[in-house]
Amino acid sequence: MAAWRAGGGASGPAGAAAVRPWALSWKARDQHRLVTTVGAAGALAASALALLGLPPVDLHGLLHYLGIMDPLCGGTRAAYLTVRGEWARAWGYNPLGPLAVIGAGLALVRAGLGTATGRWLTLTVAWTPRRRRAVVAVVVALLAALTVRQQLMADVLMDGTWARTLALPLV
Repeated sequence: MAAWRAGGGASGPAGAAAVRPWALSWKARDQHRLVTTVGAAGALAASALALLGLPPVDLHGLLHYLGIMDPLCGGTRAAYLTVRGEWARAWGYNPLGPLAVIGAGLALVRAGLGTATGRWLTLTVAWTPRRRRAVVAVVVALLAALTVRQQLMADVLMDGTWARTLALPLV
C-alpha cells in the first residue's frame, strides 16, 4: 500500500507516472477540422429548421414504410423541437436530436474562439487497443439500445408521416 501512495496513483509501483487517457490543450491550428465543419453544417441546419420549420419532403428510408425504425428515426423532428426549446418532446422523438444540436453549438463556439484568438481547443486521446475495443463496444451497445427504443416508439415516429398510411402490418 505504501508503494501505491508513493507512486502517485493506481498505475503501478513507486516512480511510475500515471498516464491520462485524454488531454485538452490549446494549439496554434485547428487539428479537428472535420469537427468544425460538421458542427458548422449542423448549426446551419438547425438554424434552417428554426426559421423554416420541418422540411416539406419525406426524408424516410425504405424500411420506415414497413414499420422498421432505425436509430436516426425522429432525429429531424427532435432537432426541430430542440431549437424551438421543446426539450422533453425532442428527447421523446430521438435523444440524438438534442445531443446533436448541443454538439453543433459547442463546435461553433470552439470555432468562434479559435478564429478570434488563433488558439484552438484540442482533444488528444491516447488510444490503446483495449481502450479502442471498449469504446467500440459501448457505442455498439448504445446504438443497439437506441434502435430497440426507436422500434418501441414506432407508432409515435410514424404518426403524421406519409409512412403511416403506407405501412404494412408485420404479422
